Amino acid sequence: MIGVVYLGNNPKTQERLKYIPGQMVRMTNAYKDAASICVPHVPNEHFIVFIERNVRNEDITAITYLRKKCHNVYIILITDNMSTEERNIYMKCGINDTIANTASVTELNKKIQFISDRENILFDNEAFKHKILKFKIPLWKRLFDIIFSGLAIIILSPIFIITAIAIKVESKGPVLFKSKRVGTNYTIFDFLKFRSMYTDAEDRLKELSKEHNQYADNHEEEEHKTVTAPLGAEAEQDMLDTGMESMMMIGDEEIMLVGDDFVMAESDFSKKKEEDINNAFVKIENDPRITKVGRFIRKYSIDELPQLINILRGDMSIVGNRPLPLYEAEKLTVDSSIDRFMAPAGLTGLWQVEERGKGGNMSAEERKQLDITYGQTYNFMLDMKIILRTLTAFVQKENV
Repeated sequence: MIGVVYLGNNPKTQERLKYIPGQMVRMTNAYKDAASICVPHVPNEHFIVFIERNVRNEDITAITYLRKKCHNVYIILITDNMSTEERNIYMKCGINDTIANTASVTELNKKIQFISDRENILFDNEAFKHKILKFKIPLWKRLFDIIFSGLAIIILSPIFIITAIAIKVESKGPVLFKSKRVGTNYTIFDFLKFRSMYTDAEDRLKELSKEHNQYADNHEEEEHKTVTAPLGAEAEQDMLDTGMESMMMIGDEEIMLVGDDFVMAESDFSKKKEEDINNAFVKIENDPRITKVGRFIRKYSIDELPQLINILRGDMSIVGNRPLPLYEAEKLTVDSSIDRFMAPAGLTGLWQVEERGKGGNMSAEERKQLDITYGQTYNFMLDMKIILRTLTAFVQKENV
């Protein structure tokens, strides 16, 4: 349930807010009165407060007071253009959003509806927070991770030392490579590996041709050309005047999406988006960025050993779904894939022993499904089976 309050004395804004359909906007020009209006009378009652920008110091006092007294408000500043410095100042004191002081009744109503539709997400609702589904690692699994990783680090310490020396001798740069990875509950952490590539490897990734990506579609993709005929000035103005800058109809069947510098059929856009999701994983065959030491430690999975430190400090588990780089993880937030993050992140997992140990390639969709399956079915016995199978599959047969 959302109420709307206006704090200010601009007659034009007041007049427009009076015509918001289905909404009675309560108005005041005193911030203490606005705070008293925003006292909830029923559970989970929230308020949108429109504040007309005035003198900065007075605005900051009003916004700060509202934030202190009311924890159930979403503050929108009604303003004209602001400098970056001014915007930062207002954001720090507590505004959530801005809207132009020339906004129409329709624009104001859309803003209210947008916030209302996302009420449980945008407001500080403790009852809702407790309903958010989060994965919590079982105690047996965490204890096993601590004991296993601690002993492994001690036993394998000579390999750690020899590998570090070899990496340092062959090429300049740090021994360990840190990258941001996404693990359980979409938590981002520093993922550790022995450096197996040259130091400029990340910059060179974009230069590699798409056919080197093991997970990319094998068929040749047809490039979708944008409409080359430019829109005339009058046509562009007509589209803007009718509020159709984001889409237009061509014929009776095809919807065209119009951007700043392209016109694309909606069907083509949807197809391209689906292909991007299906090819989210990136794995390069015969990667030229790898050093000689890197090829050896990758072949025997020695480069993965520093992840025992990640496991010891709780970033991930011995067995789970592989933590993903940010550019891969962001493509797996659709409903069909997000369940892979509701499971432990792991050093080894179901997909490694099911496909990698057999030396076969695997599609991105197959890998996602195995990750989801593990998250839904994992238990102690399954983890032990995966660990045992990993010991026989750690020598990779493909050069990736």
